Amino acid sequence: MGYDTERFVGYVNEGLLCSICRDVLEDALQAPCEHAFCATCIHGWLLHHSSCPEDRQALDGALLRPLYRYMKNDLNRLQLHCKNREYGCEMVCSLESIDRHERECEYSQILCSNPGCPVQTERRNLDGHLAVCDYRSRACPNGCGYTVLGAEDTQHNCVAELRTELELLRSEMICRVEEAKHEMESRLDSQRRHMVQKESILQNEIEELKSQMSRVLSDVRSLMAAERQHRQELEQAELEKREL
Repeated sequence: MGYDTERFVGYVNEGLLCSICRDVLEDALQAPCEHAFCATCIHGWLLHHSSCPEDRQALDGALLRPLYRYMKNDLNRLQLHCKNREYGCEMVCSLESIDRHERECEYSQILCSNPGCPVQTERRNLDGHLAVCDYRSRACPNGCGYTVLGAEDTQHNCVAELRTELELLRSEMICRVEEAKHEMESRLDSQRRHMVQKESILQNEIEELKSQMSRVLSDVRSLMAAERQHRQELEQAELEKREL
C-alpha cells in the first residue's frame, strides 16, 4: 500500500499515484507500459493476474523496473505530514526523509520495553513510564541477589527464593553427577572390552608361538635322531674297516 494522499501538502501529480491502490507510490516499480505501482500492490496483483491492471497488457514481474530518475526525484520532493500528526507531531518532511523522521519521532507510539508490560506510550513519555512501570525490575533491597519485578515486590520472599534456588542447584548437581557416572562407566566398559579383545589377541599369539616352538622341538629331535643314526653308521663303518 502507498502513502495516504491526505497526508501530503499541496497537489500530487496523477503520475505519482499507484495504479492499484490510488495512493502515493511507496517502493515504486514501473512496468514496460510505463504505469507505476507500489511494490506490494503489483506483486500481490501478479499472484492472480498476468497483465497490467491499468491497460491489461501482458506483464511479467521480471520486467518491472525502478521509476525513471525524474519521476523518482519528483516523488522524493513531495512534502507530507508525519504519521503521528494525530498525536501532536507537526513535522512536515519530504518523502525522501519521512521514514528517518518517523523512526525517531517523539510522538511515535511504542510498547514499554519491560517484558510483559502491555502499555503503549509516546516515545517522549517512555522514560516517565519506565520509572513507575509495574513490570520494571530491580535488585532485591534485602540483598538476596534476585531481580524483582515491581508487581512482585509484595510477594517476594528471600528465604523461599533462595531455598528454591538451592533445590534447583542440588537437582542440577545430582544430574551432573549421574551424567559423569554414566560417562565413566561407559568409558570403563569400553576399556574393559578393549582389554578383553587385546587379551584374546595375545592369547592367540601365545598359542601360535607354542605351536611354532613345538614344531621346532620336533625338528630338533628329528635332527638329533638322524645325527645319532649317522654316528652309529660311521662307527659301524669304522669297525668294518678295521676288520678288513
